Amino acid sequence: MAQKTDYYATLGVDRGASQDDIRKAYRRLARKYHPDLNPGDKAAEEKFKAVSEANDILGDDKKRKMYDQVGFYSENGYPGGETPFGQGAPGFGFGGFDFSDFLNQQQQGGRRRPQQAPPNQGGFKDIFSQFFGGQQQPQGGAGQPEKGSDLEYTLNIDFWQSIRGTQARMNVARHDLCAVCGGTGTGGGGAMPCGECGGSGNVTQMAGAMRFTLTCQRCGGSGQMRNVCHACRGDGRSSKNEMVEIRIPQGIAAGARLRVAGKGNSGTRGGPPGDLYINVRVEDHSFFKRDGDNIEIQIPVSVPEAALGAKIEVPTIDGRALLKVPMGTQSGQKFRLREKGVFNARKDTRGDQIVEIVVQPPKANDERTRELLRELSELHPEDPREDVWGKV
Repeated sequence: MAQKTDYYATLGVDRGASQDDIRKAYRRLARKYHPDLNPGDKAAEEKFKAVSEANDILGDDKKRKMYDQVGFYSENGYPGGETPFGQGAPGFGFGGFDFSDFLNQQQQGGRRRPQQAPPNQGGFKDIFSQFFGGQQQPQGGAGQPEKGSDLEYTLNIDFWQSIRGTQARMNVARHDLCAVCGGTGTGGGGAMPCGECGGSGNVTQMAGAMRFTLTCQRCGGSGQMRNVCHACRGDGRSSKNEMVEIRIPQGIAAGARLRVAGKGNSGTRGGPPGDLYINVRVEDHSFFKRDGDNIEIQIPVSVPEAALGAKIEVPTIDGRALLKVPMGTQSGQKFRLREKGVFNARKDTRGDQIVEIVVQPPKANDERTRELLRELSELHPEDPREDVWGKV
């Protein structure tokens, strides 16, 4: 039996989870274990590979159906003759048992004689292979269009780029349409009728007295065979590096995820391309601190300014702004400058700037300063820690 992996447990979702739930779980775990965010962490790299594999299986309805039936997925159908009924169980191992000897018997004089099977007779193994989605990809045929896979990259920007917005260019390695065959996967020369189905796209197989019409696996139901493109070997795609323009909107926050439509891997056999997802990382600023749409700063004031009140200039992300410090301001007290924060394009509003006051005592380096401080102490002999003991 093929090794079974619980992909649902890998992504942390229930077996009845919707595609949207699976997609959200994958994106959350991919961001957590992405190698770019965990450089040198082999454990995180293995977990990233595991969640990517789980998303590849559960994110595809056809693959997920087969996985739910037998507990694994194989590109070649059910390996080793495995079926949804298991392998090797008496009466259920279709790979080693031909039902035609039982179903094609005719009674003659009390004896049963099996009929001769037609040349294209298959058996239950071939029929169940198609019924349960195990058919192989056609060689040189048309096949079904498949959407290209999505790509995920990380982009680092500085504080001011996140505040004002910018344009970035990123070198993306992706699968693009093959320049030789234009994505068809076929080489030169005209099409020829498929030798397996005679150009009809279907083949007839017998299983005992039952006749089944199945899609030809060689041409994929097209009825025609073409030469495979030598450049892409029939895939219709080739690897390339492309410089992709990325618009960073004004006010973007750290951890945001941008989508660039159509810049993932190209689809196969005419399928649409996937998308490119950009995880944004923003460098911290040495002075400005961001909290959501608000900007937070600390501003020092002197004892006279805090005691008597003052009007002072403070820096904002737009430049200088005037702040009124009221009389008797305490250290740690906070004031709000309305709409001096970060612009939120989704809400079409701006946050605020929060200014925290830090009262700095004077440096008593000379006798005159010390004398004035002693006089101030005599004028105000109250103990500022008096209320503390009542709270203990």
